[in-house]
Amino acid sequence: MPNDGNTPPVLQIKNISKRFDSTQALNNVDLELYPGEIHALLGENGAGKSTLIKIMTGVHQPDLGEILLDGKPIHIGSPVEAQAMGIAAIYQEPMVFPDLNVAENIFITHQSRGMFVNWKKMSIDAEQILSQLGVKLDVGMPARGLTLAAQQTVEIAKAISLKVRVLIMDEPTASLSAHEVAQLFKLARKLRDQGVAILFISHRMEEIFEVADRVTVFRDGTRISTRMINEVTSESAIRDMVGRDVADFFAKTVGHRGDLLMSVRNLHKDGVFTGINFDTYHGEVLGFAGLVGSGRTDVGMALFGVEPSDSGEIILDGKPQKINNPVHAMKLGIAYMTEDRRQIGLSMPMSITKNITLPMIHKYLSKIGLVQTKKEEETAEYYRERLSIRTPTVHHEVGKLSGGNQQKVMLSKWLNTNPRLLILDEPTRGVDVGAKAEVHHIINDLVAKGISIILISSDMTEILAMSDRILVMREGKQMGIYNCEDVTQEIILTAAMGQKTDTMENA
Repeated sequence: MPNDGNTPPVLQIKNISKRFDSTQALNNVDLELYPGEIHALLGENGAGKSTLIKIMTGVHQPDLGEILLDGKPIHIGSPVEAQAMGIAAIYQEPMVFPDLNVAENIFITHQSRGMFVNWKKMSIDAEQILSQLGVKLDVGMPARGLTLAAQQTVEIAKAISLKVRVLIMDEPTASLSAHEVAQLFKLARKLRDQGVAILFISHRMEEIFEVADRVTVFRDGTRISTRMINEVTSESAIRDMVGRDVADFFAKTVGHRGDLLMSVRNLHKDGVFTGINFDTYHGEVLGFAGLVGSGRTDVGMALFGVEPSDSGEIILDGKPQKINNPVHAMKLGIAYMTEDRRQIGLSMPMSITKNITLPMIHKYLSKIGLVQTKKEEETAEYYRERLSIRTPTVHHEVGKLSGGNQQKVMLSKWLNTNPRLLILDEPTRGVDVGAKAEVHHIINDLVAKGISIILISSDMTEILAMSDRILVMREGKQMGIYNCEDVTQEIILTAAMGQKTDTMENA
């Protein structure tokens, strides 16, 4: 049953502190999770949310403080111990075994099933759990054939099989469609109604107001506030997260458009996009809008030579160019910052310094071919200060940074190539509101210096606020280019869904 307000907490975090080297990740933090309640945890990247989750699941041990389960102190020494206590977590990227089927994934951690497995009973038990969730899945299907949403469901079913009492959902909707998000929320509410305590973490404010019963905000490793959802507004939550009113998160600096830099005419790639025509100017942001699968990223990668176009013209400084690879693109002053920083944007085990200097490593070689590390470090320190990268040292491993700081490192990496045209693909995806504001200020600074920006974003508010003009795509086709002074969100969405509008410019 849902929490009635009189039930004691199932899990209490009391005065927890955790330090990593010179970074105080958590400082005297308290948190209470009640059965039958969805408790949202908000905070900027680096606020301490991930550290708390790792302590709750036994990955890290706290330096100070205690954890109480049903009012009794416990020690969570490992993820296995956490699961045995009924504490489980699902993440943005589901951790299923692709070659095992659904039933095997659900019961993979059940040592109690012994050496000999009753496969028929496992399948029946898996079907019963999924039925309990109101979900239909083929329990004999290999996990690699499942959608991300279905994989999330398998993770939830696994937690239920372990008799979960506290379920942590860490950015579970980041890679899901709107329909899949709705299905996930339906499952979350069903678990809440069955008495499970859910800790829900998301950067999407609208999701918090849709699904949460209570909201806690962390800032700089400290708990700032805990309120019932009816006592919270977007403004108050953001104020608690960043320590100030943020009225200018999407504040674009009005600048002066410079000379023509590049013209694209009839760009075409078989089966991907066709008929792409636009101009870019110095000191201007050209937004690329469209629904998932519209081809925006494909055009960006073609301009950077990752997946070159089959036909059409790219005219730079009045001269036609055939861009066949990224090296050629960089020589022409074009840089492309990918939306996928973890897989292809950054080398997570490498340092901040190495990531920033990697594309231009030839600049840091001595006459005999040795890397001049001091010169590399000077460059990294410059960008660390310029972009306010929060890190104890530029030697810090990138994989250990918060998402917002990783994004700044990736941006530094491409700024170091000294681009004239910078293509930013989803530059604020997966970062909190504070980091998002900082990225927007960086974009404003770059435009003021005369750099041309192509901004690819699924965030409609971001596209409308940060762009000078917006190119809308649908299923690989260009639907129109719009001046931002004359356009609304409704007009952009109408075009993205295939309807022509009257405010399109002739470009």
